[in-house]
Amino acid sequence: MTTATEPAAVIVLAAGAGTRMRSRTPKILHTLGGISMIGHALNTARSINPHHLVAVVRHQRDIVAAHILDHDPEVLIADQDEIPGTGRAAECGLTTLAEAGTPATSGTVVVTYGDVPLLTGDLLAQLVTEHEHQGNAVTVLSAVVEDPTGYGRILRSPDGSEVTGIVEHKDADEAQRSIREINSGIYAFDAGVLASALQEVSTENAQGEKYLTDVLQIARADGGRVAAVITEDHWQVEGANDRVQLAALGKELNRRTVENAMRAGTTVIDPDTTWIDATVTLAEDTTVLPGTQLHGATQIGRGAVVGPDTTLTDVIIGEDATVTRTHGRGAQIAEGATVGPYSYLRPGTVLGAGGKIGAFYETKNVTIGAGSKLSHLGYAGDADIGENTNIGCGNITANYDGQAKHRTVIGDHVRTSSNTVFVAPVEVADGAYTGAGAIIRKDVPPGALAITVAPQRNMEGWVKRKRPGTGSAEAAEQATQAQTDQSAGE
Repeated sequence: MTTATEPAAVIVLAAGAGTRMRSRTPKILHTLGGISMIGHALNTARSINPHHLVAVVRHQRDIVAAHILDHDPEVLIADQDEIPGTGRAAECGLTTLAEAGTPATSGTVVVTYGDVPLLTGDLLAQLVTEHEHQGNAVTVLSAVVEDPTGYGRILRSPDGSEVTGIVEHKDADEAQRSIREINSGIYAFDAGVLASALQEVSTENAQGEKYLTDVLQIARADGGRVAAVITEDHWQVEGANDRVQLAALGKELNRRTVENAMRAGTTVIDPDTTWIDATVTLAEDTTVLPGTQLHGATQIGRGAVVGPDTTLTDVIIGEDATVTRTHGRGAQIAEGATVGPYSYLRPGTVLGAGGKIGAFYETKNVTIGAGSKLSHLGYAGDADIGENTNIGCGNITANYDGQAKHRTVIGDHVRTSSNTVFVAPVEVADGAYTGAGAIIRKDVPPGALAITVAPQRNMEGWVKRKRPGTGSAEAAEQATQAQTDQSAGE
């Protein structure tokens, strides 16, 4: 995305403590749609291609700064000092730019916030474009809301073309409180006007803070034009100060994400029970069934069907695959494969084309070849399974010896019977079979049948001796008597 003139800088204010969140995690690091609030803010700021992007931090500084740089290594970190207020935060941002050798002395400087996650690049670009086309000193982003209680009100000139001031709710008179146009706190400034005005802003007020809103009055007094860009989409300027507001924003973001997915060609059967992170990729003609959550870097291929009641994180699903009632993370499922129901895919699971991981199966760090099937009731961990192999019911790879993990290798066209245990490290070659209940401790050569032979021993009268008086003992005694009676009758 580009604007008529790319802004000189965007300063993202991210220094607040966010105490109402009541969390050990800094407020702006709380996530929605798979991305932290500050991550959303940085993505939006970056989308309008500023020459420089600055984040102003203070509360839990090291944690916040590390997260920001991990998300976007090109961000300049500015530290707000002990002087409170949004005006001081913006001033610290300008100081950091100057110290970096790139002072914002001309052009447009945008100031936005790290806790306004639904703000879009399109709206921010519109703010910059109108600011520059009108030659404003300051342009504020405003919104018209049904209930403006608690917000600063935008005061306008009689013809409505200019902003004459902003009055806080607590300071507004009855007429001003009836105004529904509110201040978002997001601005586009002429860089020179901002730098000059901030030198005049003082902390001589009830809160002892340096307010960014004071710049508007100073700019007008110096003959500059102050205007506003109104958005009717109030969600774009909503911030999250507590978990209730965070949940509301998360729900709205998800609604938009799901709607965008449907418009792009995904069938979502029940949008109300479907959660899709903003980082998820869905191809056309995918189907998402009710109760499904798609997180992280999950990718769903064309024609795939996911759900119901499925949660996937960082899972890649190929075309025409089916994943039903499954919990998975860090797995890859190739085209035409089927998974579930009630499967648990742990990281490192790779299922080949046309393969199957069936009901009540857990997999971890396992590669399963094309056309191979792990149908039900088993565990496959630290294993390589070839193509067109069928793993029987109840099979497990015993991969841990108490100190280290070991790998099981099973070849192509292998057939394993029910309740086979592979004691790793062990290899079963191509075309081999195992018998029911086999415990495989040694390598199996190609085409061999591996069985574990143990003679069955019946200990007559054991229940009567060891479990007298139980239901089993009574049933056994009756059955024994019946057999005796039958023999006597013969």
